Amino acid sequence: MISRRTFALGAAAGALYAGTRSLGLQAFAPQSPTQRALVIDAMGEIREIYTDSLVREMIDSGLNCVTVTLCDPKSFEAQAYQWAIAGILEYDRLINQEDQFWLKATRVADIARARSQGKIALFYLFQNSTQFGKDLDNVDVFYGLGVRSSQITYNFQNWAGAGCNEPNGSGLTIFGHELVEKMNDVGMLIDLSHANMQTMADTIAASTSPVSVSHSCCRALYEHNRNTTDENLRALADKGGVFGVTQMRPFMTRHIDDAVHFYFQHIEHALNVAGSDHVCIGSDRDHRRLELTEAYLEELKREEGVNFDRSMWPLYFEELNGPRRMETIWDGLRKRGMSEGQLEKLFGLNIQRLYQGVIG
Repeated sequence: MISRRTFALGAAAGALYAGTRSLGLQAFAPQSPTQRALVIDAMGEIREIYTDSLVREMIDSGLNCVTVTLCDPKSFEAQAYQWAIAGILEYDRLINQEDQFWLKATRVADIARARSQGKIALFYLFQNSTQFGKDLDNVDVFYGLGVRSSQITYNFQNWAGAGCNEPNGSGLTIFGHELVEKMNDVGMLIDLSHANMQTMADTIAASTSPVSVSHSCCRALYEHNRNTTDENLRALADKGGVFGVTQMRPFMTRHIDDAVHFYFQHIEHALNVAGSDHVCIGSDRDHRRLELTEAYLEELKREEGVNFDRSMWPLYFEELNGPRRMETIWDGLRKRGMSEGQLEKLFGLNIQRLYQGVIG
């Protein structure tokens, strides 16, 4: 992403890590459950300011694949198109420059290829459909450039439907139905994470392919515009879709200290409603160890602009504040009674199956 979700890696540490893994040395033989399992973040952040040691921890924690946001979704018309193109070019350039660390993924087979090479596969996602405008040929354009997933809406109304912050409850539009059909035809995954509940329900019903809600939480546990109803969770699962539980603390609780159990509860609730084959992890989170310093708050204000709300921060759970959070989640859920087979589905197999069926 131009300002928020761009990335780069330190070459020395990453090259050492990748090279050692490619030689199959004992030091990097899989030891922990997350190193052995397939680990996919259905919507996560990668940032350009990450240090070498931070990236080494990300890889060592077992992270195999991340679906990343290409550009700021708060744009419309010509600006949305221009920002989308710029976001693709930026990621392509950085992946090419650091190709010992990252692999651009356009097929599910790329995940295994990246994993065998000690790299992280990156799928491309738009968090809005405004980059398409009202020209369905643009779906083909962006597919050709490597984009494999797009949300129908962000937070507000666009040509296709209504976002979660719209008060009128409107659903998928006539153009939205045409867009869904087009995305189905080309094999671009539909993501409904920021849609309002009517647009979400309409799109699930209209799509002939399974869809994703890559990063949300459960409205039955906590009332929030970004959270999903049990009704839509069931509908999503009934059509073969997958629901990603995000790590955004304000979607789950106002508590800050010792609050990670709320996150585990949302995972467990989603599994109880949708079933063990239809839930994954979609963190929507930074990998850094964050502190709410004045410098960091100023960074947030620049990124979020008028959307910045100091009362919402920190967005993270302290227990998941850092690059080894996947290990923490695995251990926490294991202690709560989840089996290794259930965890393997949650951490990667479910989203891999969805991608295989839709993206190929």
